[in-house]
Amino acid sequence: MATYSYKGRTRSGAAAEGTVEAQSRDEALAALRRQGVLNPVIAEKGKEFALPKLRGGVKKKELAIFTRQFSVMIDAGLPLVQCLEILAAQQPNKMFQAVLNSVRGDVEAGMTLADSLRKHPKVFDDLYCNMVAAGETGGILDTILQRLSLYIEKIVKLRAAVRGALIYPVSVLVIAGVVVWVILTFVIPVFADLFVGLGARLPLPTRLVIALSNFLRSWWWLLIGSMILGGFGIRQYYKTHKGRRVIDGMMLKVPVIGMLLRKIAVARFCRTLATLTSSGVPILDGLDITARTAGNAVVEDAIQRVRSSVEQGKTINEPLKETKVFPDMVVQMIAVGEQTGAMDTMLSKIADFYEDEVDEATANLLSLLEPVMIVFLGTVIGGIVVSMYLPMFSLISKIG
Repeated sequence: MATYSYKGRTRSGAAAEGTVEAQSRDEALAALRRQGVLNPVIAEKGKEFALPKLRGGVKKKELAIFTRQFSVMIDAGLPLVQCLEILAAQQPNKMFQAVLNSVRGDVEAGMTLADSLRKHPKVFDDLYCNMVAAGETGGILDTILQRLSLYIEKIVKLRAAVRGALIYPVSVLVIAGVVVWVILTFVIPVFADLFVGLGARLPLPTRLVIALSNFLRSWWWLLIGSMILGGFGIRQYYKTHKGRRVIDGMMLKVPVIGMLLRKIAVARFCRTLATLTSSGVPILDGLDITARTAGNAVVEDAIQRVRSSVEQGKTINEPLKETKVFPDMVVQMIAVGEQTGAMDTMLSKIADFYEDEVDEATANLLSLLEPVMIVFLGTVIGGIVVSMYLPMFSLISKIG
């Protein structure tokens, strides 16, 4: 009788860990399934493998390339261990290389590929491991890996589109902030001394700008400290259960951006669930994984409510409509998919549509932001310049 340590989650989503005694690894996994522990990662006591602590991580693009190469090798008939050995040897990312060597060692020791991957949740998430498990069970591992690589590539593309839409406005705001800071800190004091020397009577806008300049020069450390503390406070609040839901809910209500986030959430939900269901993963496990990879707490809660309803024997479309998160068109198309028995195909079509919608929405967002940014910057910088020239107009009129 051996003792196995395990980590996993209960059906309610709570973390579960401890030890279980069993004659073999398979018996230990069976015992944990009977206890209601989902996707457990287990290791025999005294034989755990500890990865060296390395900086950095594994990017989604690296994971997609690995998965694509892995599927090609499996399809070519190469043994699993040899595939992992070759891929680890040519991996430039040292952390990823160590992970793959660990997986290869576990597979050589008799573990399934899915269980070996589950020992590295920071690299291979539940979606990845469950799909690999389904591929191993059905004898279609190469097909599953191809689907996984396509899925990861589409998610990477989606993230890149959103990130690309944010680069321009953030860059402009940062540059504008630096310019305004230079003007207020170095240029305005020169004008202020000039006006004092001339004894000019300063209008209200000029006095406000000079007061702001004096504040920045004297209390810049307080402003920077407040921004750092404010950012840290928001980040810590977001880590709480309530805080994440409050902030994510507010983001969904922001004009234009909120609609874009909803489209991203729908695209990710449909793409993830389509990939899982088409790979043979049970619908309840698929919904649970999809919820945890939603990227938004409000959407995650909505999908978990759908899962609970499905667990009680209801269809997916009914509780999905009740959540008020997903558009009616999505709910209706999923209902048609359920009735025709082609839900994975329908979900893929919805995902394709909404991914195109995200591309269009990000382009529209950029088009909208450009004039808004120009007007905003023109108002701020132009206002500062005009406020400095107002006393000069007064002096010129007196001289005339």
